[in-house]
Amino acid sequence: MTPPVCRLSDSTQGPAHCPRCHCSYGNSSVATSTSLPPSAPILLLLIPPGAEVLSVCNCADRHSGGKMAMVRLLACFALYISLGHIPSSLSVILRTTDKIVWANEFEPIELTCLIESISTNNPRIEWKKIRNGVPSYVYFQNKIAGDLEHRAQLREPANILIFNTTRSDTAEYRCEVAAIDDQKDFDEILISLAVRVKPVVPRCSVPDAVTVGTSTELRCLENEGFPAPQYRWFHNNEELPQDPKASARFTNSSYSINPDTGSLKFPRVKKEDAGEYYCQAKNDAGVAQCPGMVMEVYDVDILGIFLKSFGAVLVFFCVSFTICHTFRRGCFNKKGHNENSYNWPAQNNGTDYGDADEGHFRHKSSFII
Repeated sequence: MTPPVCRLSDSTQGPAHCPRCHCSYGNSSVATSTSLPPSAPILLLLIPPGAEVLSVCNCADRHSGGKMAMVRLLACFALYISLGHIPSSLSVILRTTDKIVWANEFEPIELTCLIESISTNNPRIEWKKIRNGVPSYVYFQNKIAGDLEHRAQLREPANILIFNTTRSDTAEYRCEVAAIDDQKDFDEILISLAVRVKPVVPRCSVPDAVTVGTSTELRCLENEGFPAPQYRWFHNNEELPQDPKASARFTNSSYSINPDTGSLKFPRVKKEDAGEYYCQAKNDAGVAQCPGMVMEVYDVDILGIFLKSFGAVLVFFCVSFTICHTFRRGCFNKKGHNENSYNWPAQNNGTDYGDADEGHFRHKSSFII
């Protein structure tokens, strides 16, 4: 249904140079005004979005046709209302100062739900927390509930104040207002709350000693902060720039820093890389750093390497000689076992009767009874 349009007509003017007021619906004109003086007061009534501005011209009685013009315009306005198009003052309308709100952990924050227009004296106000797509009440039946119980309060007109935000408060919050006496009796607004969390002391890994010319990596990790922190490395209490070529002091250095992962890599360590290192983790909520740790850098000791290698070889031969000497028969004698043989005295297969002088009786074949 096309709404009626009420507007001032600039093309036709009365004798006192007052624009005529027209109200039309479709292709037919409903009401028109007569000429109005320029000094006549004009009352502007705001129409909901999508409709044109309705202008009502009120003329002094001394001008002919003024009362009739007013009657016609009022009839036009009544027609507009009867078709269901009402001014915003009869609708509940909400707005907020910030649809995306950031807060630091353990600090207060207020979510604003402002009622721009309403006619109902005691509207029903509700707040819901939506996390992972699941809504839950935090203000219901005129009291704080759910996750915000004992930690928040409702402030006029419909704002909600959280005393000490925590990381679990990160979610979307929906303010709902129901006004039964209004033509448009319901409105809602969605607010996103993100709670920043300060980083804790990061875990740092720094090697105790490295050799000149070798590669090494220093690590820094922190997993409590939100948003995820950025990492910075310090050498002897001086911050290392991400690009060493950008600083005259570090022109001769060769390293790379990843601020997202906290990695500090040296492809080839130099003597000047020795010293104390520590790392900082920083986000919008705060900063934290690990204790300093010393990394020593040594030159390549060729003589030392040779002596250590020679000593290892000498120890190997000494151990081998000792083992072979202990079991020399198995190490140096190719014949294996000793070839000397021993002859054991033969034994008769018959019965051993012992000696005659033992006093025992022994049967002999020559004995005849």
